[in-house]
Amino acid sequence: MLFIVTLAVAGLLAGALNAVAGGGTFLTFPALVWLGVPPIAANATSTLGALPGYASSAWGYREDLRAEGTLGLRGIVGLGALGGLIGAGLLLITPGAVFDGLVPWLLLVATALFALGPRVLAFVRARGFGPAGPVLSGAAVLAVSIYGGYFNGGLGILLLAMLGLIGFVNLHGMNGIKVLLSAVLSLVSAAAYAAAGLIEWDAALIVAVATTLGGYLGARGARRIRMDHLRIGITGVGLVMTALFFVL
Repeated sequence: MLFIVTLAVAGLLAGALNAVAGGGTFLTFPALVWLGVPPIAANATSTLGALPGYASSAWGYREDLRAEGTLGLRGIVGLGALGGLIGAGLLLITPGAVFDGLVPWLLLVATALFALGPRVLAFVRARGFGPAGPVLSGAAVLAVSIYGGYFNGGLGILLLAMLGLIGFVNLHGMNGIKVLLSAVLSLVSAAAYAAAGLIEWDAALIVAVATTLGGYLGARGARRIRMDHLRIGITGVGLVMTALFFVL
């Protein structure tokens, strides 16, 4: 019962957070590790579990999905899928002991990126020149997607910053593309993880159901949430989880 309740609550909150501002990994990944799942398997399971939540969030944002900048929507999605596959491949060849040592640092980087998110986006928007061209735009989408395929933490703010760089200006549209890309790269990553036998299926099913509900509710209620308060709370959770992984 503790296993089910812990993952259900973590998944519900993670789905809502991913829809609104990102940061769901700060809940599902540590919850899985705390329940005894090895870090690489926890990362893989968390990625699969978040997939339905991303998909339901994208459906919630369906009216806002618009391509901006020099890349079309199909190009962005295709590069996201490729990057997710490359990132998953890199994770599969990373020794478990190495990944265990990387986890606290990955969480620290993800927390810093999330906390500095508004400043990163402000810098991107105030860069003083027009949208990036197709080559730079494609490289940016691919690079961020590789990171997301390897480790999901902090992906949301990286995607938002990248979308601002390649010419997106509508925040609701950016959030829609963010969760759509997250769904696509999570799908290909999870497929690779499943083929390698890294998925804890019982846990993934519970997280998937919870994040689906949380993702849809979060996407529909995003306009009514104080983003500054939410960001402070998520950053606090990230810092606590990072400290625990450094100590344990």
